[in-house]
Amino acid sequence: MKNRKIIFLDIDGTFTVPLEKPTPLAIEAVRTARKNGHKVFLCTGRNMPIISQDILEVGFDGIVASAGSHIEVEENVIFDSLLPEESVQECMDILHKFGIYCRIEDPHGIYMDLEMEQLVKQGIPNKTNSEFIRMKKELETGVGIQPYSKYSQMGAYKVCFICMDLKDVEKTKPYLENRFHYVIHPYEKDAVSFNGELIRKGMDKGEGIERVCKYYGAKMSDTVAFGDSMNDYQMLTCAGTAVAMGNSCKELKEIADSVCESVEKDGIYYELKRMGLI
Repeated sequence: MKNRKIIFLDIDGTFTVPLEKPTPLAIEAVRTARKNGHKVFLCTGRNMPIISQDILEVGFDGIVASAGSHIEVEENVIFDSLLPEESVQECMDILHKFGIYCRIEDPHGIYMDLEMEQLVKQGIPNKTNSEFIRMKKELETGVGIQPYSKYSQMGAYKVCFICMDLKDVEKTKPYLENRFHYVIHPYEKDAVSFNGELIRKGMDKGEGIERVCKYYGAKMSDTVAFGDSMNDYQMLTCAGTAVAMGNSCKELKEIADSVCESVEKDGIYYELKRMGLI
């Protein structure tokens, strides 16, 4: 891997506008980087069933999916770890106890509380909250979302949540924060709902890129990561070079080595060009 980089790209708000097709320059950036001998990976909170074909057809060396819980390298699964169903139900029971609604993501799909669906439909997302923007579009288009009653209860990769008061989230932390990262996504000052994710410690995007590096025998200093939202935080703090999108939340911009153009302005393409990788 001498003089070669492993590039990790978040999807929503980074590689594509949420639920839109990759732009010609985004596609060119990936294909040219690979042609130049670099490895390019998706590194996303999405589970595999909702990574659309138009994204996969761009061509990648692998995928870190489900925020680090599922990893494929050159079409081989090198890591897959589900949260045991007992733990999934424990999370849901605690969240529900404090009036917080849930969304479960497993190897087969996404399953959502009816109450969460209603709050997402009613909510107005912060412009830097690509996760909420994607959830709204998923519900509007019917992409991948199923009622919780169809969840197989065989374990899940992660639990997402929505609430009407962040104080309710704080009440759950004594039960769960020793085992999970609490990822709270950006919100407006007058927001009536707040969304976030419970991501297992040791199973986040940062650990995901470390596992890919170990597979290749590469150094973390040889990695470049692009992200825009708070579930990219661990990835950007671990990467050799961290790039925040122009549309990123301020917390990511503060820790990034550089801030590129927004996803709408093909930030990945122009930053890779400035770095001399394409």
